[in-house]
Amino acid sequence: MSDFKNKNIEEWRKILDQEQFLIMREEGTEPPGSSELNSEKRTGTYHCAGCDTLLFDSEKKYESGSGWPSFFESKPEVFETKTDHHVGYPRTEYHCAKCGSHHGHIFDDGPEPTGKRFCNNGKALKFKPKD
Repeated sequence: MSDFKNKNIEEWRKILDQEQFLIMREEGTEPPGSSELNSEKRTGTYHCAGCDTLLFDSEKKYESGSGWPSFFESKPEVFETKTDHHVGYPRTEYHCAKCGSHHGHIFDDGPEPTGKRFCNNGKALKFKPKD
């Protein structure tokens, strides 16, 4: 198995397109409303675009109105978090635990039962429809 966290920049540039690289390796953000996954309604799973780790089930996705694919619950132990202050106040940023790729931020304004909103960049995800 490849050690994704030890890949160098050039290896990541071969795996990810330019937009994905900016988001996942440089902690960028795609424009709101730009992801085709915002309107994805099929049953399936969402995986890390960097290492294919299963992150979310489609049943945990909801329309948050934020402009980014949003989920109220992730699979257990698939993310690591840190606090960022890029916008002048603290936010909880999350990264794939396997490859270290940036995915988005977690907010406390989601629906029950968790009250969480995993606000995910669509370019950081791969959707796999259920067969």
